[in-house]
Amino acid sequence: MSYKIVIDSCGELPKEFRNDPRFERVPLTLIVGDKYEKPDDENFDQREFLDAVASCPVCPKSACPSPERYMQSYVTDADNVYAIALSSKLSGSYNSAVLGKKLYHEKYGDKNIYVLDSKSASCGQTQLLYKIMEWEDEGASFEDVTQRLEEYVKNMHTYFVLENLDTLRKNGRLSSVKAFVASTLNIKPVMGADMGTIIQVGQGIGMKKALAKMVEYALKEAGDTSKKAAMISHCNNPAAAKSVLAQLEEKAKFANVKILDTGGISSMYANDGGVILTI
Repeated sequence: MSYKIVIDSCGELPKEFRNDPRFERVPLTLIVGDKYEKPDDENFDQREFLDAVASCPVCPKSACPSPERYMQSYVTDADNVYAIALSSKLSGSYNSAVLGKKLYHEKYGDKNIYVLDSKSASCGQTQLLYKIMEWEDEGASFEDVTQRLEEYVKNMHTYFVLENLDTLRKNGRLSSVKAFVASTLNIKPVMGADMGTIIQVGQGIGMKKALAKMVEYALKEAGDTSKKAAMISHCNNPAAAKSVLAQLEEKAKFANVKILDTGGISSMYANDGGVILTI
């Protein structure tokens, strides 16, 4: 059976897959104030975006793809189609993908289309892409793959550490007083996801200690990692990503590890210097 994987642009699509017809990246739109509004596509310029965010007093926003755009992505000769959306708690992308599926069936008839709420973002979506590939290439049925995905999402954990707290302050997740204290004392929050909702799981003084705490917490939650993947996305901070990878490999064995650069939407969440980890 042939397959196609659709992933919204919050998920990092590895470079080696970008010209592969099995994959399609559906872009969200990035909005910063009233001077920056661009699709998060292959023309995304991370430096330009980060500079726009830094100079704007209001929080950056995103607009999800239309249901019609998702419907178009489902038009394929492949037997099975999987759409991986960032957490429905963070964006309307999942709901739009579901509506796109309904529009497809109304216009074209029956087809195996499965829309997954990743309850994650960024490299968490990439994790799911690799699992679909693995199970499809093993010959698993469409029904089996979808059931495995639901279980996998329940057991996948996402964490991130922010170098820059401006976006948290601008969107109201961190008060101006807390943001000032954190900046003054160089406190970096360690964040996690509870079924798609962002929570704080710890903190460290300085980026180095915060990343170490993230690794410690992630490995504690992960259990046996010998058959799991560790994926790290970073926003303009390759040294920190390599440090996280080294700490993980020093303390545990993984079936697969990968470092990725954040695209536009995940750069918006991570902000300049942020690091995201999924296991």
